[in-house]
Amino acid sequence: MGFSEKQETLVKESWEIMKEDIPGLSVYLYIQILEIFPEAKGLFSFLKDTDEIPQNNPKLKFHAVKVFKMVCESAIQLREKGEVVISGSTLKSLGSVHLQKGIIDPHFEVVKEALLRTVEKGVGEKWSEDMKVAWSEAYDQLAAAIKTQMEKEAAQTQQL
Repeated sequence: MGFSEKQETLVKESWEIMKEDIPGLSVYLYIQILEIFPEAKGLFSFLKDTDEIPQNNPKLKFHAVKVFKMVCESAIQLREKGEVVISGSTLKSLGSVHLQKGIIDPHFEVVKEALLRTVEKGVGEKWSEDMKVAWSEAYDQLAAAIKTQMEKEAAQTQQL
């Protein structure tokens, strides 16, 4: 179906609103991930051995901001380029890390749900079904790029 001009506009407008509170929304994203799937805690080295509340974890904050910005910025390029474009080394690293951690399709769905909740919180009354569809499409494209890289990494590992 592609990413429409209207979807691009919705993502860009919501991203501009959310930029006002990237640190807060980024941590909220991870709180949502852990609320939906508490077992995810074991997938993050900076959460695995701590009972610290996520808001007080500086490593989580740093990681959350990086992830949140990547998702949002990759969404914005979809219409322009027709696909999610992540630098080769970053994509290779993402594929490798996700493969090593044993990330599977249901994990991507957890993050998608958490992201949608986060965008909804971030934009407040501007949230709409159209915005949800736009962000869903953007996230699905990013997840597909990471999954493709994971498959490449797995194939290379099997050849060794």
